[in-house]
Amino acid sequence: MDPFKNMDIFVEVAKAGGFRLGAKALNLPISTVSRRMTELERDIGLRLFKRTTRRIELTEVGRLYFDRCRRLVEEARMAHEELTATQGNISGLIRATVPIDFSFVYLNAIIADFIRLNPEIRFELDLSARHVNLVSEPIDFVIRMSAPLEMNVISRKVAEIPIGLFASPEYLAARGTPLTPADLLQHDCLLLSEWPWPWLLTPTSGDEPVQVAVKGPIVANNLGSLIQFATKHLGIVLVFRERVRLDVEQGRLIPLMPDWEPTSASVYVVTETRLLPARVRVFINYLIERLAVATRRQG
Repeated sequence: MDPFKNMDIFVEVAKAGGFRLGAKALNLPISTVSRRMTELERDIGLRLFKRTTRRIELTEVGRLYFDRCRRLVEEARMAHEELTATQGNISGLIRATVPIDFSFVYLNAIIADFIRLNPEIRFELDLSARHVNLVSEPIDFVIRMSAPLEMNVISRKVAEIPIGLFASPEYLAARGTPLTPADLLQHDCLLLSEWPWPWLLTPTSGDEPVQVAVKGPIVANNLGSLIQFATKHLGIVLVFRERVRLDVEQGRLIPLMPDWEPTSASVYVVTETRLLPARVRVFINYLIERLAVATRRQG
């Protein structure tokens, strides 16, 4: 028996929690994956999966085998990729989950330039802020705008994005212009569910920051929608400055409270392990370099 035959497929199926998702991660037909797992169980003489009509799950032996095989497979893949990377070539698929507004403002241009530099790289992007299980889902990394709460992931802060307060001229004409954090309590604020509130504002004088328990008519998980609501005169929005640059230039939104600065948005790259494939590690380093340039220019 070849002890390494089918090991990589077993690891992907176990991580994904099923043949269908494992086959998708491997870009193989599900019939091939099912047949290869049957071969593996026959070769080692043990049942690795409990199969039902609805799902599969690992047996106790399967869990032990997965714990041992997973690191072997990951290190073998990375050894191959590192060898390729030393020749100046990286290739393969990078999968990531990214908030759509961050992608729109920053990531899309960075990915486009990265692909031009590395034409053998492909990306599969899930543009959402949904919670991702990095163990069971075939995702290389997640970008989040707040520190992750999970204990079993690797989190790295990679940038601080300048943000600001904005409202439409029509809203301000009807409701007045806030000048201090306390003034915001009398206004409608448009809230992003992924960002914490109360809002934290720091005076440019250098004094202590102030928390404001703002409220308003809308809470959403999409910054683009909140910006649209702000241009429709529904309230004050807290947003990346770069995201509304054209709205400000064209007069649809006005920056507020120049003597107070909202706490910048922290950008985190989250991975399941520190042992990253070369293609992922190279891209994350490139992302950090580009974000540093972009945020210095906008700060």
